Amino acid sequence: MASMSVKLFGKNLRNPVMNASGTLGYGEEIEPLWGIENLGAYVTKGLSLNPHNGNPTPRVWEERQGLINSIGLQNVGVDRFFNEYFPLFKKKKTPIIVNFFGFTEEEYVACARRIKPDNLIIALEMNLSCPNVKQGGISFGKDPEMVYKIVKEVKAVTRIPIIAKLTPEVRNLREIAGAAYDAGVDGFTLLNTMPSLVVDIEKCSVPIRGGLSGPVLRPIALKAVYEIFSSLHVPILGSGGIMNYSDALSFIMAGACAVQVGTATFVDPYTIPKIIQELKNYLEQLRCPRISDLTGVAHG
Repeated sequence: MASMSVKLFGKNLRNPVMNASGTLGYGEEIEPLWGIENLGAYVTKGLSLNPHNGNPTPRVWEERQGLINSIGLQNVGVDRFFNEYFPLFKKKKTPIIVNFFGFTEEEYVACARRIKPDNLIIALEMNLSCPNVKQGGISFGKDPEMVYKIVKEVKAVTRIPIIAKLTPEVRNLREIAGAAYDAGVDGFTLLNTMPSLVVDIEKCSVPIRGGLSGPVLRPIALKAVYEIFSSLHVPILGSGGIMNYSDALSFIMAGACAVQVGTATFVDPYTIPKIIQELKNYLEQLRCPRISDLTGVAHG
């Protein structure tokens, strides 16, 4: 039988399919439909040092080819997650990637320091699309010098591998990725959502500003994966508009060792187990022994 397992930072995952951060809550919410043990790894909702309330409603807005979300990074805080929700992953022996953020450099460092190594923690995923309160609201991930500095500082306080989740809202993604790489980052998630807004012509108002995800983002994210795979030799998690197994395969062939599925889960909550099964079927039809053999094959 074809093997769906992949290796990430020296640890074996049962398959290369994960959820995107924030799209499966704290894990237990999806349990009535399918078990989290189906995932290669679970990616946590973005966690901060202290609990954060997020934005007022409306928080979600459906577009023709995507979804705008404005959750505002609401979360229970890193301590409560590990006290109340992590035991479920322990019970099910499901690896996790901890997405985390801060509103200042100090908060990023303190949050990373608070997360203790565990055999089930594969990596820490830094959300580099957060506003830097000290720098007039500039996102950390838009400035290569800032990216280098903050990745370097976080790497100094933890032994857990660090993944940088990058924003598409930059002029030169290679420059940003290169800065993170020079600072010692262990991998990338490509890409985060694209800033966007909606105008209500009846009320002459802007009901929501947030991050655009879904199929409209897929070609942009694919290009990012393809280009970064060509220049930087670290693992890449592909994310952005993956709606089915063929989308997942395109990211893997472009250079991703694993993929994250987000918006599709809101369309069909069974999307992730379907993608896993259809990837297995594809491998058997192709007579390909390992899913990992397909990483980067689009590069020739």
